[in-house]
Order: sequence, then C-alpha cells, then structure tokens
Amino acid sequence: MSNNTPENVLESTLQGTLQNIRIVMVHTSHTGNMGAAARAMKVMGLTDLALVNPKSTPDDQAVAMSSNATDILHSATIVDNLKDAISDCQLVVGTSARQDRTLAWDIQDSRSCGELIAKHASTNKAKVAILFGRESSGLTNEELALCQHLVHIPTNPDYSSLNIASAVQILAYECRLAALALATTSATKENSKEEDEWVTADDLDGYFEHLKKVMIDINFIDPKNPRYLIPRLRRLYARSGISRSEMNILRGMLTAIQKQK
Repeated sequence: MSNNTPENVLESTLQGTLQNIRIVMVHTSHTGNMGAAARAMKVMGLTDLALVNPKSTPDDQAVAMSSNATDILHSATIVDNLKDAISDCQLVVGTSARQDRTLAWDIQDSRSCGELIAKHASTNKAKVAILFGRESSGLTNEELALCQHLVHIPTNPDYSSLNIASAVQILAYECRLAALALATTSATKENSKEEDEWVTADDLDGYFEHLKKVMIDINFIDPKNPRYLIPRLRRLYARSGISRSEMNILRGMLTAIQKQK
C-alpha cells in the first residue's frame, strides 16, 4: 500500500519548509534559554539551531529545560561570529524592540513576518535565519545591519518584557502556521530554477565589497567618509531581493566599469 497519501504529502511539504528555517541565538547568557528555545522549536517542527558565541555551551540546565528536545541541542551549530551563522541564508530577519534612528527599517509584526519567512523557506534551498539577541540588550546595530527585515512582537506596552525562549516560541508558531497554509494549497511545490534562486548573505557581502571598490575607484564616495551609503543601498536591494541571474548582471556591470578605468 502506498504511503503517498494526501496527509503524508502535506506533512512532507510542511517539513521541507520548516527545515529551511534557522533559529540563531546570539551571545546567549543563560543555557536554560537554549534548552527552552530548543523545546519551542521542536514543538513547531523546526530543527536548525545555531548558537553564536554563547557564554557557555549547552549544559545540564539546558538539557533539563529542553524537555526531551535534546536532539535539537546536540545538533546545534556553535560558531564564533554571526556572519558564519548566516552565510548560506538568502533571507535574514532580526528580532528587535528598538531600531536605529539614523536609518529606516522594514519592521513587520510577527504574523506578517511568519508569512514572509514561510514563503521564502518553501522554495528549495531558500534558507532563512531568524536572529535573537542577548537577553539584556538584544541585537547590536551592526548585527541588525546584516538583516533584510526586522520583526516586532506586539506585546503589552505596559509590560513588554518577553523571555527569549517565549519569543522563539511565538515566531516558530507563526512560521508553522504560515507554512501549513502554503503546504495545504500546494503540497508539491516545484523547485526553483537556478536563475530564480535568491543569492546568499555571502553573495551579497561580496557584491557590496565589489560595489564599494568601484565607487571608490570612480570617486563616487570618499573611502575615509562613506557615511551611510552602503547601508542605504543594502536597504534598497533588500526591498526587492536579488536572484542569482540578477546578481550576475550586477557583478558583470561592475567588472565592465573597472575595465574602463
């Protein structure tokens, strides 16, 4: 008897989306929060956890708080810096209760952000990272600058303190809810062609380094005082996203400009 029932196809499609969502915890101080976050992830079907420069690695307290989600803890990737945690991700979303007043940010609520994340994660190889900052101070402006979008969980303004594991639970739920809706309407999503695949964070970093060099070469910017030009350009590109074929065109244009010098 075939196992290819509508229910199995739906679950397979759902799992395919959820496994492309990475929870990234940055410089977490309390190992219990790691365990509680792992539990929140497993309940919603997420499996990819990355720990960036944690104060200490998962211990007995983390295991106890994970409530049998130890497989998520044991398979967690531990890296020294944030760029290593998101290098293969096409979409990076940062959680923040504040914003840099100098630059405009695209801030979404948790429901809308869950839909955005699920949409990207449902495309094969489309890795999405959701960043959670330090318990006391969240993400730095430098870390937020690596994100295409920010998400704000609408809490009670009179008492907005939200435990990091609770924040993971809320966003994991919203992602599962949105992914389930997508899987229900299309249980067999066709893989994107290479030219439609979004570029990774590493690809974008390489492009902006190339762009900055060309702008310096043609005296468009002063390398000693670049101001906010590159961050503003990052926002510009983030609003539409860049496919691999589009990136090839942009890099080709920059190379052609360099050859004219």
